[in-house]
Amino acid sequence: MFQVRIHGRGGQGVVTASELLSVAAFDEGRHAQAFPTFGSERTGAPVVSFCRIDEQPIRTREPVSHPDAVLIQDPTLLHQVDLFAGLDPDGYILLNSERGFEALGMAEFVAGFRPERVQTMPATAIAREHLGRPLPNSVLLGGFAGLCDLVSLDAVTQALRDRFPGKLGESNTAAATAACEFVRERLEGGVHA
Repeated sequence: MFQVRIHGRGGQGVVTASELLSVAAFDEGRHAQAFPTFGSERTGAPVVSFCRIDEQPIRTREPVSHPDAVLIQDPTLLHQVDLFAGLDPDGYILLNSERGFEALGMAEFVAGFRPERVQTMPATAIAREHLGRPLPNSVLLGGFAGLCDLVSLDAVTQALRDRFPGKLGESNTAAATAACEFVRERLEGGVHA
């Protein structure tokens, strides 16, 4: 079973991101589940959402304590929440930031991970460019498709089109595609920021 934990703040689409990831996996013929956990239900409060994907039916329902991947929609959470609790050194990290891990003071921490599995990306900037709003969730899903072979970009973009029909879906698809290309270009160039 592959387990993903998505961290962000209320209003950033954290719950929607895990739902879309589960739909993308389901559409590719796998079993999936998505669910959130949050304290005070207000905009800006820390929110965590989970997604599990497996070839077999998923029976467990508890929060993900040992994720295979962590997606972080808001870098201001780095010093407020233990974002990486339970993450194995073989895990994936995708962080929404225009700055690299070294500039964020995390170079020593990520040195313990496989370099091809950790990336920062300017998801908010990509979202503004394609959506006109700073909503990084679909951008991070596209970036995750480029970082990890868990789900394909095609499955992610189809889930986006299904959830957001019309122009909004196409804008989200363009944002996710740009993010996937961004991450793949960095990986091909040996950039592990």
